[in-house]
Amino acid sequence: MSNIVDPLVGRIAARVRTERERRRWTLAQLADASGVSQAMISRIERGESSPTAVVLGKLSAAFQLSVASLLALAEGTEDDTDRSAGVRRRAEAAEWRDPGTGYRRRQITGPGFPAEIAEIVLPAGARVPYPAAAFAFVRQVVWVLDGRLTFHDGDTVHDLEPGDTIELGAPTDRVFANTTGTECRYVVVLTRDTRP
Repeated sequence: MSNIVDPLVGRIAARVRTERERRRWTLAQLADASGVSQAMISRIERGESSPTAVVLGKLSAAFQLSVASLLALAEGTEDDTDRSAGVRRRAEAAEWRDPGTGYRRRQITGPGFPAEIAEIVLPAGARVPYPAAAFAFVRQVVWVLDGRLTFHDGDTVHDLEPGDTIELGAPTDRVFANTTGTECRYVVVLTRDTRP
């Protein structure tokens, strides 16, 4: 395991604290709204703990932001309009890694683009659940590029292979799982919606 600290941890810490303070919420209120313990939120806000994808999903749902938006805000790209058009080199894109599963996420589009597009790499055996609230006010399509994705859409399970897509409907609890021995790579395309 590498001792290199993820440079996004401090920015995620600041963004979570900023979003909480913007709403004038106490730690207890955010804990109640998200289902994440006050102690964990406090460690995240102090940059002492890197949140997992599950925790980010719960926090973003409480803030009524997509995980993509929360991470884009943490990356500091929300006001960077000069970089929202033109070429974006792979090396310039911040990649976030879930410390719990090894799940990797790279933002593809800039803040000026009307859809948020992210590339996800889900390691072999990884399972990432998100609460229904993480999908409120967004429309989303998942497109599998490599490997196999077992996608739990509420009580329905879909086995998706390269080239398969799924357009998500009404918010429900969802799980992204890789039950194979090789990594799965997929793209998430997300747009904001006016209704949950």
